[in-house]
Amino acid sequence: MHSTSRSARTVTPVAVAPETVTRGPRRLPRLAAAALAATALLAGASAPAHAARPQPVLHPEQDFAGSTVAAHEGRAGLPDTRSLATQTRGMDVSSYQGNVNWSSAAANGARFAYVKATEGTTYTNPYFAQQYNGSYTAGLIRGAYHFALPNVSSGAAQANWFVGHGGGWSKDGKTLPPALDIEYNPYGATCYGLSQSAMVSWIRDFSNTVHSRTGRYPTIYTTTNWWSTCTGDNAGFGATNPLWIARYAGAVGTLPAGWSYQTIWQYADSGTLPGDQNWFNGAYDRIQALANG
Repeated sequence: MHSTSRSARTVTPVAVAPETVTRGPRRLPRLAAAALAATALLAGASAPAHAARPQPVLHPEQDFAGSTVAAHEGRAGLPDTRSLATQTRGMDVSSYQGNVNWSSAAANGARFAYVKATEGTTYTNPYFAQQYNGSYTAGLIRGAYHFALPNVSSGAAQANWFVGHGGGWSKDGKTLPPALDIEYNPYGATCYGLSQSAMVSWIRDFSNTVHSRTGRYPTIYTTTNWWSTCTGDNAGFGATNPLWIARYAGAVGTLPAGWSYQTIWQYADSGTLPGDQNWFNGAYDRIQALANG
């Protein structure tokens, strides 16, 4: 589940025009029929023994930061905020939430937000403008994130799609660095069929392209278990990319190699705020510093 405070969806059936069948003569001359039968036999003999694999049906409206986490890693309680150092409350949303009441979110303590912008190289969040601009208007520091599909296209291709459709950055003190959501594959194999070295290369390609386009290295959203499994616990991103870690438990736990602390902790997939619940690891002025680069 992503939030208990989400808008209901109304799905409008799409009318499909009936197929038009053009009918030919009822009978063919015997010689012509025999020739067609022989052609069919030859074609059958040369056809592959198995049918082509159908392409997966994508459901980007169901994919968001954390959409796969609870199913793979479960939930183990909530953090005791009294034991935390100074933290700042925030949230992340996607099309799953629809139009968000940002003034209410701000009144309930939200100070920052990440908004899903894109997925792969074809999808854009239809609610992005309301969510991204609405959070800004309500006074939140906000940023955009991309849901990665590393088996579909290159890191550079997805980074360019992302930056071109909401994933930019400006030094206005109100815009977080663009973020990459890299987590369990919602469509199949955990690591998208990539080897650990290929996955690291894909993430590097995405990260470097975002940096060249925006001047900022993207925040990386992931879990420690996924990162260890799919990158071999690669330690090469901690010096450049802020960490947005997901763990639904009372403590943040062990972090991926290369990071000595998390910048953001997604600690629950529902709560007081719309969407997922997050703590920024520091006071509000540190969020402003991150936004300013």
